[in-house]
Amino acid sequence: MSATSQSPQVPARGKRADAVRNQQALLTAAAAVFVTSGVEAPIREIAARAGVGIGTIYRHFPTRADLVVAVYRHQVQACADAGPALLASADSPFAALRQWVDLFIDFLVTKHGLANALQSDTGGFDALHTYFLDNLVPVCAQLLDAAVDAGEITPGTGALELMRGIGNLCIGGDKDPRYDPRRLVALLLRGLAQPR
Repeated sequence: MSATSQSPQVPARGKRADAVRNQQALLTAAAAVFVTSGVEAPIREIAARAGVGIGTIYRHFPTRADLVVAVYRHQVQACADAGPALLASADSPFAALRQWVDLFIDFLVTKHGLANALQSDTGGFDALHTYFLDNLVPVCAQLLDAAVDAGEITPGTGALELMRGIGNLCIGGDKDPRYDPRRLVALLLRGLAQPR
């Protein structure tokens, strides 16, 4: 079975609760380690952060590519799930959009290096890109539409357009400490706001 064909969110039938918790802890730990050390970080660093043995990682994810794909899908799903939750709990739709964009930026940082880790599996990478678009574009569109309906932002900006703009502003942010993509993304979002 391909690592891109099964979502890490849906446990295999009969999987013990502790195995599911271990897998989720691994994905969370791996995402955090990937942010600080890149996708080529030592497996022992991920295991230590997750509080499990190295063998546990290899039981869940036999190859590094399997782990990277699972982290990517886990992060996409977490970002997608956050959109409606933020819309329901934030002070306004625009506040929810800003909070979601912060999560999206975190996701973009996490996925840095994914292409290199999966360079031998072009089909798998294409499937992940489709998964990304299918799950995140509708969430961003929902947040934009809610902010437009509330009169908080000017209509006319599409979800994919905004996400690509944010993605482009994030390029290179990890390589130059003098560059803060979040500041520029905040300026971009302020530019969407309706004049008061």
